Amino acid sequence: MRYELPQEELLYSGHIGCPGCSASLSMRYALQALGKKTMVVIPACCWSTVAGFFPSSSLKVPILHTVFEAAAITASGVKKGLVARGIEDIQVMAWAGDGGTFDIGLQALSGCAERNDDIIYVCYDNEGYMNTGIQRSSATPLLSWTTTTPNPAFKDTPKKDIMEIMAAHRIPYAATASPAFPEDFLNKMRKARETQGLRFIHILSSCPPGWKFPSELSVKIARLAVATRIFPLYEIEKGRKYTLTVKPQGVPVREYLKLQGRFGHLSAKEIQAIQANVEEEWEILMAKVATSKARCKKGLKKEN
Repeated sequence: MRYELPQEELLYSGHIGCPGCSASLSMRYALQALGKKTMVVIPACCWSTVAGFFPSSSLKVPILHTVFEAAAITASGVKKGLVARGIEDIQVMAWAGDGGTFDIGLQALSGCAERNDDIIYVCYDNEGYMNTGIQRSSATPLLSWTTTTPNPAFKDTPKKDIMEIMAAHRIPYAATASPAFPEDFLNKMRKARETQGLRFIHILSSCPPGWKFPSELSVKIARLAVATRIFPLYEIEKGRKYTLTVKPQGVPVREYLKLQGRFGHLSAKEIQAIQANVEEEWEILMAKVATSKARCKKGLKKEN
């Protein structure tokens, strides 16, 4: 079935994002879902440059650039300032990379989540500090190459589970999304738009230069991340209700790994270890999906 995207474009063509940049495609979808009444707050990240240098801009909505650690709190301040002026119909969206979310910005994000500040926070996760030279972040996957985890010292710890961290804050809505599944992506952004409080969207953002693959494979690799269960697509409501939104095919992880130069050093034994880790995490997630209705009812009973 062919899916029709909204006609209104709020991202100009001709921006300076890398060819095949999933983060640029994701920004396009996000603004199509949220509409013109959106303000975007961007900390230091790839999008600090993709958004354009003053006085030019690649977006048709207002942008506020801020420091690396302050995306969440700056967006929260913008929203509170608008409300104080009687302007309550503007969506404020923080748009940060994994470095500014998993690492440097986590404290500010946690504070906003604890207060349930009324913003949408989007993390486009390209699994490294790509804009400053492909350094390792805590979102970098196990056994991956980066310039700070060079041969033979590949990353020896697994990726931080940011979704569980956000779920622990009991925020109204959190979801994973992929630009390879635009209908699912837009549905989640629209659901976030209609929800109040802190909403968190985690996007896996395939990165041709950082992951070392040809730009034309970007969407294919993003799709394989879901098909292999490396990046499941699901929602968490109030930290309790887990819903799987796309059923993955269960493709072997080697089909995803073999297309990327950052995993080119892996042995068969290491690929099997990654496969085992993915299967374990999948079973944990499915257990949460299966039991979430009971936990959701229990939580609501407590709140009453």
